[in-house]
Amino acid sequence: MVIQRKFIIIGTDDNRTPFFPPEVLEHIRHGKVFSGGVRHKEIVGNLLPNDAEWISITVPLDNVFSQYEKVFSSDGYGQTDTVPRQIIVFASGDPLFFGFANTVKRKLPDAEIKLYPSFNSLQTLAHRLVMPYDDMRTVSLTGRPWIEFDRALIERAPKIGILTDREHTPATIAARMLEYGYDRYTMYVGEHLGNPEKERIRHMTLQEATQDGFEHPNNLLLCATSFPEARPFGIPDEQFAHLDGRTRMITKAPIRLLTLQALELNHRRVFWDIGFCTGSVSIEARLQFPHLTVVSFEVRAEGEELMNINSRRFGTPGITAITGDFLQTATDTLPRPDAVFIGGHGGHLPEMLMKIKEALQPDGCIVFNSVSADSKKAFMEGAGAAGLILHPSVRIALNDYNPIEIMKATLS
Repeated sequence: MVIQRKFIIIGTDDNRTPFFPPEVLEHIRHGKVFSGGVRHKEIVGNLLPNDAEWISITVPLDNVFSQYEKVFSSDGYGQTDTVPRQIIVFASGDPLFFGFANTVKRKLPDAEIKLYPSFNSLQTLAHRLVMPYDDMRTVSLTGRPWIEFDRALIERAPKIGILTDREHTPATIAARMLEYGYDRYTMYVGEHLGNPEKERIRHMTLQEATQDGFEHPNNLLLCATSFPEARPFGIPDEQFAHLDGRTRMITKAPIRLLTLQALELNHRRVFWDIGFCTGSVSIEARLQFPHLTVVSFEVRAEGEELMNINSRRFGTPGITAITGDFLQTATDTLPRPDAVFIGGHGGHLPEMLMKIKEALQPDGCIVFNSVSADSKKAFMEGAGAAGLILHPSVRIALNDYNPIEIMKATLS
C-alpha cells in the first residue's frame, strides 16, 4: 500500500492572539494531528480541537519524523480506515525561509505540502524599521556554524540579516566582527517580534552590543556605515607577522597567486594548507575565495599564534588551524579536501602524499612548490607511488630567490 503523506504548514509570528484567515481556521477545526514547537503550542493551543494530538518538534528531528510515520502508517495506532493521513504543522514565519517546510521536503521529498506563510522575522524587523530589504544578504546561524556569516563579512555585504540562536547571539556576533576588524557596521536587533507585550527593537553600535543582554527569540540586521579601501590582489609580504622575524619564511605574493591559480580554488569546496607557517596561503585563499572551507596544518607550535595574528589582521575568520605533525594528526573527522597545498613536508613528502591521497575527493588536486631538484624528485616519486597523475609544472624565478617549480598532481 502506498502511504500518502500530507502536511499543512502554517506560519505564525510571536503574537499570543494570532490572526488566521478562514481557510486556515477551517483546517484547524477539522484537524486531528498537530505539530510544532513548544512556543507554537502556547500560541495556538486554545484553537485546537479537544481531541487533538500534538507532536512536539524537538531535536533530534529523526524522532519527530518517526512519530509522523506512525501517523501516516495504516497500523500506526492499531487503526485502519480512521487513521489520520494529514498533519498540521505550526512553524515560525515563512516555513520556506530556513524553515520547517525545507526540512519536510528534504526528509520526505514525496510528501504533499500546503503552505500558509507569514512574514519571516527578518522581513518583520525590516518592516518595523521601514527599511528596504531587497538588497539584504540573509544568513541563518540557528543551529548552524559561522561559515556563511564569515563569507558575508569577507565579501563585504552592505546589509546582512541574521537569524540567531542561544549561542550565536547579537553579543557574540558583534564580538566576532570586532575581533576580525569588521567594525564599520551598525546593528538593529529585534526581540520577540510580533508579541505586543514583549517586542523590542534596538539600534546600537557593535561595541554596545557586546556589553548588552538580549532576550530570545531575536534576530538582527547589520548595515555597513562605510568600507575600508579595497584589498590588494596579493597581500604584500611585509604586512604579515612572520616566524621569529624571518621574512623569507613565507610563500611570496606572486607565488601565492600562481599557487592558488594552480589549485583552481574558484570551483573547489574544501582546501587543506599543509605547513601554513605565517598562514599567508590560507589567508589569501580565504580572501579571494570566501566560499572555501579552509583547514590548515603546521608542525611548529608558533604557527597557532601567527595564524591568530594574521587572520585577524586581514579579516579572515573561519580558518581551522591545527598544529602538530600532519602525519600524526587524525584527519578522518575533518572535511575531505578537493584541493591541497603542501607548503612544508619535513622530508616526509612520500608519506604525506600517501596520506593526502586517502583523504582527497575524487576530483581533487595537490599542488607543491619545489625549490630544489631533490624536492622535485621526491614529489614526482611520491606521486607515482601514491598512484597520482602529474601535470605539467610551471617554473618561475622571483628576484634573487632560487627558481620555484609549481607542481601539480591529481587522482585522475
